Amino acid sequence: MPLYLTEEEIQKLLTPDDALAAVEASFRNIAAGGVDLAPRRRLRLEEGRLADMAASDLALGYAGAKVYSGFADGAAFVVALFDAAKPELVAVIEADHLGRLRTGAASGVAAKYLAKEGAASLGVIGCGSQAETQVACVRAALPAIERVVAYCRTERSLRAFCERVGAEPGESHRDPAEQDVVVTITTSRDPVLRGEWLRPGALVCACGANIIGKRELDNVVLQRAAFVCCDSKEQTALESSDILEPIEVGTLDWLEVHELHEVVGGEVEGRASPDDIVVFKSNGIAAWDVAVAATAVERARERGVGTTV
Repeated sequence: MPLYLTEEEIQKLLTPDDALAAVEASFRNIAAGGVDLAPRRRLRLEEGRLADMAASDLALGYAGAKVYSGFADGAAFVVALFDAAKPELVAVIEADHLGRLRTGAASGVAAKYLAKEGAASLGVIGCGSQAETQVACVRAALPAIERVVAYCRTERSLRAFCERVGAEPGESHRDPAEQDVVVTITTSRDPVLRGEWLRPGALVCACGANIIGKRELDNVVLQRAAFVCCDSKEQTALESSDILEPIEVGTLDWLEVHELHEVVGGEVEGRASPDDIVVFKSNGIAAWDVAVAATAVERARERGVGTTV
């Protein structure tokens, strides 16, 4: 019988370290060729969208799909987790917090493998709920982070966010942009990060803007980058104007775009110099949802949490 896990149970079961370990293992399994991915699709609703994405991870032993509906006033997420070796629905999981954790964990993995040695500061542009797990997971990946600087345009939201995560409020977008690791996690249609603001050695994790027509990075970010990677080139080609528009104008070439699993799996070096500017474009892939969902089920079984349905 499948296990049902609620949002509240997921928040108690999973830590940033759990998510970081699960997503790093997912990248390793992708590098080994054991993962199949179905990119996100979006279907029209009356005043919103229904999205789905799926993955099978044979090394992990699970397959799954995430489905969610999004409207102007919010979204509802669910992950269905299946046994990869037999016809068994293992779990149905409410997946808002799970999704925020897996997205933050992907940035954490990027920071672990691509941040310069001794990186001690984190800048965050965006102060929504997704930004909190970005801070938590990057801190888990880089315990040497001593300073977090954040900025968003709404003063009240910025102050509240900084209190929750222990960050300093910036006066403009430029303040977080001048840190060792820079995370953009917004819904902006126009760039919020300018390449001229970046200091030598910065790692940029661009985690918002996964709909064509939205951008967080200007072309100068890509011009200055010595290494550019994403989570999935197939999904990037469908969703990421941050990569597609620079390619269209000749700032970037597809041959220069790698996938993060190549770095995690040791196929490519990634950062070659402490002064390199490195970019990770994160769109979000279902393999991470499956990996973190599997960890949630494991923790739930250990602790007797959840409802059998």
